[in-house]
Amino acid sequence: MNSPISITGFASISPLGSTPEEIWETYLQLDKHCIDLLPLTGEDTAVAPLKSQENALLESVKQSVSHYANVDRSVLMGLFAARKAMKNAGWKKNSHFGINMGSSRGATELFEKYHKEYLKTNKTSTLSSPTTTLGNLSSWIANDLETKGPEISHSITCSTALHSVLNGVAWLTSGLTDKFMVGGSEAPLTPFTVAQMKALKIYTQHLKVSYPCRTLDLNKKRNQMFLGEGAAVFCLEKGIKANANAVITGIGYATEPLTHNISISANADCFQASIKMALGATPLNEVDAIVMHAPGTIKGDSSEYNAIRQVFQQQIPFLTSNKWKIGHSFGASGALSMELAILMLTHQKAIPVPFIPDQQFPKKLKTILINAVGFGGNAVTIKLELPNYSVNNY
Repeated sequence: MNSPISITGFASISPLGSTPEEIWETYLQLDKHCIDLLPLTGEDTAVAPLKSQENALLESVKQSVSHYANVDRSVLMGLFAARKAMKNAGWKKNSHFGINMGSSRGATELFEKYHKEYLKTNKTSTLSSPTTTLGNLSSWIANDLETKGPEISHSITCSTALHSVLNGVAWLTSGLTDKFMVGGSEAPLTPFTVAQMKALKIYTQHLKVSYPCRTLDLNKKRNQMFLGEGAAVFCLEKGIKANANAVITGIGYATEPLTHNISISANADCFQASIKMALGATPLNEVDAIVMHAPGTIKGDSSEYNAIRQVFQQQIPFLTSNKWKIGHSFGASGALSMELAILMLTHQKAIPVPFIPDQQFPKKLKTILINAVGFGGNAVTIKLELPNYSVNNY
């Protein structure tokens, strides 16, 4: 990257909470996860839903504008996070900034509702199309924030949110706009979606144990992924700003050829390429931590770890992931991982995964990589740095 990009505001809503203070406190509870058991697909299923307090916040968003009565849960979460992120960045309504909000599945809850209605009656409601198109995610946020800039919605499976960061960086670097809002929102805790994951044999069945999902336990014998919901939004501006929470100083991306619908090579060639691209000329020993994608599947965890080992050899940084705690939120997962990286930089404390023995905690946190990859082997890596560290490097 020729010029760093500042993150001047961010916000989220997830099973961790809805304020940076609450979210950080939840991360510090290393012996607790956010999993509940819900009766989906005819049996108790491990999921990470929003808590009652966050559901009340979504209801407030829903009641704030009459049109929001019929929008999907993913839109409501996106609206909540976008409003807070804009406020935190000091941006104003009716100004010029772009928006790129991604979602792997879009209006999951409404789509399943309308499809069920159609199967029963051979008819569907008038609003079934306008409220289930993927584009309604960014368009409602743009309408709510009264932006005059471009609005983009997209789906690139589980790396969707970090692809929105790539898009935001590209728009800012091109000079077409000075500010860009990026992020992801996902509400996948629905019967059909869970049934699909179970059909792939990747969903956790260990329900009566301390940790139903052993993310980055490279010795596990069964896949242990589970689903969570949430949204996270970031306000990006070109250059190093005085109010920056963190600075993006590197981006990487790569795709590897498919051998199967959900395939990834044993050493995750796509991750090796995206990590190297994000690093650029950065010395390996300057990377203090990596927030991994690590979904909790045997192959997903091991291939990403192997990729990191191939790149860093004997200098492997501190490794972590939040999916053992909040599950896999598909298109929003990379954004929630980026939030974890920002909080770790802010508090100068690394949050460990309980299943990686003998990791040495970094003495300082100045540079963190964030990984995401989706079905199809489309990897993204983002390099974040402390603002004052970035000033010295540019």
